[in-house]
Amino acid sequence: MTYATVALELARQVAESQAEPVGRAAAALVAGLRAGGVVNAFGSGHSEAIAMEIAGRAGGLVPSNRLSPRDLVLFGGEPPGVLTSELERDPAIAHRIYALAPVDPRDVFVLISSSGVNGAVVELATIVKERGHPLIAITSVRHSVQMTSRHPSGGKLLDLADVVLDNGAPYGDAVLELPGGGTYGAVSTITSALLAQLMVTQTVERLVALGETPPVYLSANVAGGDEHNRALESRYAGRIRR
Repeated sequence: MTYATVALELARQVAESQAEPVGRAAAALVAGLRAGGVVNAFGSGHSEAIAMEIAGRAGGLVPSNRLSPRDLVLFGGEPPGVLTSELERDPAIAHRIYALAPVDPRDVFVLISSSGVNGAVVELATIVKERGHPLIAITSVRHSVQMTSRHPSGGKLLDLADVVLDNGAPYGDAVLELPGGGTYGAVSTITSALLAQLMVTQTVERLVALGETPPVYLSANVAGGDEHNRALESRYAGRIRR
């Protein structure tokens, strides 16, 4: 139970310490959605899992897209062999990913990277801000401040974001110590997913408080789910891809 104890306590701390920035993130999403924008979530490596929590998720927002290095193959015509573990360090791919996405000036971006220093995510954050989009980051502040940026500018994701949601993960991500050195038991996926869901649920609650019907997915595995989802997706034809 050691790992569960540590992870649950960290999740509690993150939920409490990040309440204020989560509120600001939700406010940015509400403003973007009410203006007609959608939410574009990007993550590479394990951070793709957090983008999946935000885009196309049962109980989540319909006006949402998941961006990833895989877009170079799915939409950009690149061969599958381009998808290497080093790709996320290449700033150049950020321009292709942004260009391949159905982006609108009203859109809001959520970029997820626990380290927050790789070339692709920092470059994409730079592009997003240059284009005038609100930018929310989910990252580990403790890890990021101890890292040297891998972007030519020397910048990091947390330097560029309008709102930073700190997942509380330690340097190196893992929380349990190995005899003789080293750690195991990563936590950033758990706490980042928690932050993503806190942000989305607060967005839904704020829309309800404004008297609006939030465009929320039903599970495709419940009666009427497919019909409900298709009807909502049709409102955003050409703006979201599944």
